[in-house]
Amino acid sequence: MVYLFLGEDCLSKDAQLKAIRKEFFKKETEQFNLDILYARELTLKDLQERLFYLPVNNPKRIIVIKEAQNLKEGVRDYIIKYIKEPYKQIILVLDITQPDKSKEFIGHLRRYVKACHFKETKQLDTFALSRQIALSKPDYALRVLDQLLKAGERPERILGGLRYAWERDTASALTMKRKLRLLLNCDIDIKTGKLKPVFALERLVINLCGAARERN
Repeated sequence: MVYLFLGEDCLSKDAQLKAIRKEFFKKETEQFNLDILYARELTLKDLQERLFYLPVNNPKRIIVIKEAQNLKEGVRDYIIKYIKEPYKQIILVLDITQPDKSKEFIGHLRRYVKACHFKETKQLDTFALSRQIALSKPDYALRVLDQLLKAGERPERILGGLRYAWERDTASALTMKRKLRLLLNCDIDIKTGKLKPVFALERLVINLCGAARERN
């Protein structure tokens, strides 16, 4: 079975992949049967080896190729042939974030794959991060944080944005005090070099999601 993810909405893609994993995986075997690969570094030999691996205590393995628009020509050609007779034990997910750059490749795939279309990603900001934290969704919140950092957002602006987003929060004074203390500790860890900014922010997000869960 081969899936084709088209579009930039990474949160919706993650939700779709999670549904696929839930359908085909036994929870305790997931770590042994899931490969996340990135197209730019992927060689034909690497892909062939992954496809030949047998599932571990599970009927299926899942291979996800991220940013598949960047596949090397030889790998693309192999996949075009592979999808006509895919291995029964393998679920291959081709994630293409820029369909306009892969029209010919997509054209070859459409007859043989299950295509899933996703909207373009909306511009993410600290308000989006704050919403995911308020919903106590650490997985999504961490992905939003990762995208903000990759887009060049500075840690101090992320911290300031979170504080600004909380100004309209209806949380109790005790909850707000706890959130501000976590934010302050994160700021200190970054400025003193105790933790790298990305690790400090990730810990902050996880702790804030935990606080939101307790509040809910």
